[in-house]
Amino acid sequence: MTSTGRVTLGKRSNTREVSESAVAMLDERGTVVAWTQAAEQLLGYSAADVVGRAAALVLPSSEETSTRSAFVEQCRAQNDRSGTMTVRHRDGRMLDINYRISMLRGQDGTFRWLVSVTGVGTLSRAAGNGSVRESLLTRTPIGIIVRDPQLRCVWVNDTIESHDGIPRDRRFGRRLTSSLPGIEAEALEAVMRRALRNGTTAVHEYRAWPTEDPRREHAFSASYFCLKDADGKTLGVCGISVDVTGNQRARERLAILSQARTRIGSTLDVMRTGQELADLAVPVLADYAYVDLGESIPFGEEPSTRIDTMSGRPPVFLRAGQASIHPGIPESSFARGETVFVPPTSPLAGVLRTGRSHLEPVLDASPGTWIDHDPARAQKIRENGMHSLIIVPIIARRAILGVALFIRTEDPVPFQEDDLLLAEELVTRAALSLDNARQYTREHTTALALQRNLLPHRLMGGAAVEAAWRYLPADTEVGVGGDWFDVIPLSGARVALVVGDVVGHGINAAATMGRLRTAVRTLADMELSPDELLARLDDTCQRLAEEDADAADQTPSVVGATCLYAVYDPITRRCTMARAGHPPPAIIGPQGRVTFPDLPTGSPLGIGLGVPFEAVELELPEGSLLALYTDGLVETRDDDIDVGMRRLGTALAQPSRSLEDLCTRATEPWPGRAPSDDITLLLARPLSLSPTQVASWTLPNDRTAVRSARHMAARRLTEWGLERLQDPTQLIVSELVTNAVRHSTGSIGLRLIRHQVLTCEVFDTDVNSPRLRHARAIDEDGRGLFLVAQLSRRWGARSESGGKVIWAEQGLDSAPSHARASGTPPARKE
Repeated sequence: MTSTGRVTLGKRSNTREVSESAVAMLDERGTVVAWTQAAEQLLGYSAADVVGRAAALVLPSSEETSTRSAFVEQCRAQNDRSGTMTVRHRDGRMLDINYRISMLRGQDGTFRWLVSVTGVGTLSRAAGNGSVRESLLTRTPIGIIVRDPQLRCVWVNDTIESHDGIPRDRRFGRRLTSSLPGIEAEALEAVMRRALRNGTTAVHEYRAWPTEDPRREHAFSASYFCLKDADGKTLGVCGISVDVTGNQRARERLAILSQARTRIGSTLDVMRTGQELADLAVPVLADYAYVDLGESIPFGEEPSTRIDTMSGRPPVFLRAGQASIHPGIPESSFARGETVFVPPTSPLAGVLRTGRSHLEPVLDASPGTWIDHDPARAQKIRENGMHSLIIVPIIARRAILGVALFIRTEDPVPFQEDDLLLAEELVTRAALSLDNARQYTREHTTALALQRNLLPHRLMGGAAVEAAWRYLPADTEVGVGGDWFDVIPLSGARVALVVGDVVGHGINAAATMGRLRTAVRTLADMELSPDELLARLDDTCQRLAEEDADAADQTPSVVGATCLYAVYDPITRRCTMARAGHPPPAIIGPQGRVTFPDLPTGSPLGIGLGVPFEAVELELPEGSLLALYTDGLVETRDDDIDVGMRRLGTALAQPSRSLEDLCTRATEPWPGRAPSDDITLLLARPLSLSPTQVASWTLPNDRTAVRSARHMAARRLTEWGLERLQDPTQLIVSELVTNAVRHSTGSIGLRLIRHQVLTCEVFDTDVNSPRLRHARAIDEDGRGLFLVAQLSRRWGARSESGGKVIWAEQGLDSAPSHARASGTPPARKE
């Protein structure tokens, strides 16, 4: 860099105060020697009116400045004078103006005065001067140079040298291209010629590195005025340049912050937001930048209000984003997403500890500083020439999310206070986006956890069905909705299939769905028929809605739901089903024929219409397929439900395919379909038990039935290879048949079923369900069902046509321990 500084031409300035100035030149006696078109427009006097006359012509008529001599004395008292005054317009009006009077020096030691005026309002004579705003023209040093028509320098002021570094003796009699050779000077001379040719003001902006501050680029706005004499002849061109670096930086800062609004926080992804901050900072602010976030922040956890940096374990962060002007980011020792430890003695630790930014204009990397404790960072600092540093904490809601670091390497200008302010502005905007993304991550994680807990993790079809499912919530942001499905094992190797749909979607609908799914499971354990179960579930929905309505501080729950409930028996291949306002199931035959059985619709749950539900029993042939779904799969805004049902049937018309493949085909988006509702599909391939897995007997209702039942059960267990279960099974059979003999009048049925478990069922004509009692020591009976409960994995009772069935299940892997029945008396021997 030379002593004359550097100049680069820029774009047209938007600084209007200087460009709209009226300019006049006075000689040493205060006589106007040159006038501009802008002066004529402002004051109303033409060049012929004022050139050759005293400047006092348009000055206020006060005693202090009413004479030419008084005006000249005031100018000589100050080489550069500025302020506000009231001047006389040619039509007699008084104008309030900002003015500046600057002394110009000539080559032969003579001097001139340049008066530059900017109008800021028109005041009546009665209003007086008043107060006016301060002008850029009056508060900023201006450089002035006057050139003849050949663009040779004839007059300059003292300030111009500080702008471009050219001394006065190298200017006089020379053009700009002689004083400062280069393409920049030629471009500026072209602007001057335009002002001479058109007789108007020409404005341009350029950048320079003044000798007073050679490390920082400055922005200057130069306005060129054509000077004319009384005859309108061109005398030359006057150039006034103003340092508008502050204004320029403010505009650049606003532009960067405007970019921040659109470029930072474009997604609700924490790591991506961190990268967006780093990308924006390079190269407009720094040559290298990185963003480190607390290791729990990307997972949505709540940040800490303070970070302990002095404990034995240094704080741990994740590198969320980094950017550099150099390919490959050689300044970084860590890859994005890697774990970063903060040295406790570094400025980073101080920022985390205090929550205040750190500005280090000249980075001290000398021995004995903090970098001695971090050799890896020290090597990177020296290798890459890092010389200036800013560290800003990322704070949201008074909690520290992480830190952002900005480094200069190639840019020789150190960071200053205004750079720190810009960095803090950027980080503040990013902090809001990061915290929003963190909260979204937390809510999304919570919603997914809710979904995992409310819906089944896996389907247990047992020996009854092979099942698969798809669940696609419409609320993809939250990931949960109001649909639910379930496969519930029942007694006797049977299974219940259920699909339901709560009105709406989102968290509230999911919460209601979870309550209904729990209710269905509870009612299913009561071995209710499908129509009776839906009736009980309808009552439950109405009670839940009433309870929520009574609670003043409770958000009203979602009201209304549909449900389809089916029970399939693999022994008979019969399926009993009922629905509450839900779409009918699809049954796909072995040859791919699709039917939708005509089930009574039933009213939706929770509506309170009081219409009874009806169940229908169907036989499902071997090789068939059963599909239960919600209306989101078959309804769209544009198509009728019948169109969707035909599409579903077409997708499922190949029952030999795997269930997973069929689920995928059936839930693929249709062209033009927008996901307006949750989608649930439950596919079940019915299985059947071999006749060799079931043993049934009919027993007389007398005391001989117990002995016969024990012997028949023992023989069948031997045939099945389950001899280890003979003793507990005989005890269970004995107690259940004994109860049937005591409490019923008709014949008694006994059935053993071998599937995933061994089920023992006893049928009698007594419709009353048994009750488990705890007998006292002196009681002769009352211990039967208590013994059954001790010997079996689970037991229960269900109603059937003409009576009831009491059942008990045992695991096939091992017989119950005798210790399990410890303290109970042995069963009676018949």
